[in-house]
Amino acid sequence: MTLSPMALADDLGQTIVMQGNGKGAMACSICHGASGAGQAQAAFPKLAGLDPEYMQKQLEDFTTAKRNNPVMSPIAKALTKEEAVAVSSYFAQMPTPAPASANVDEPLIQAGKRLAEEGNWANDIPSCFACHGTNANGIGANFPALAGQHASYIEQQLNAWRSGQRSNDPNQLMASVSQRLSEAEIKAVSAFLANLSVTEH
Repeated sequence: MTLSPMALADDLGQTIVMQGNGKGAMACSICHGASGAGQAQAAFPKLAGLDPEYMQKQLEDFTTAKRNNPVMSPIAKALTKEEAVAVSSYFAQMPTPAPASANVDEPLIQAGKRLAEEGNWANDIPSCFACHGTNANGIGANFPALAGQHASYIEQQLNAWRSGQRSNDPNQLMASVSQRLSEAEIKAVSAFLANLSVTEH
């Protein structure tokens, strides 16, 4: 029986996620988990359920100075375009993991909620939901879902935009926003978004 192109891509994606490609790209599951749930302690992001085109773009950007990451850059460079598409599609089809249960600092969460829903216009900071959609469920390839993403990863990326280590955002939007956020605001909004569920409406 001949497999369809989609089935072949799924098989290729699964192989790379579980085993790597034998050409320099190690298994994605080592850091991101077989279910795409990531690792909060190491700030390895959840990938399950993210937009496939968004993930493809990130892999491409890891091969340039737009996303300077000592772990991901050599892995991305070792993937062919076909492999990057297959891996992205494979993770995109996975069910989005529920937020990890944790002790919640309620004042911190409420401060983050205000930023995510309303922004801080006194400092020209728009709400997260304005770009990332209602409940931060994501909009297309440019604005990924943030709901349920690990707080450690969100905080890490906001700081990467702040420092210029990451510069692949549309119109430098995230760079300008992150530079206007205080450390306390970064921690608050990261905690709030991490405790959201993508199934909320």
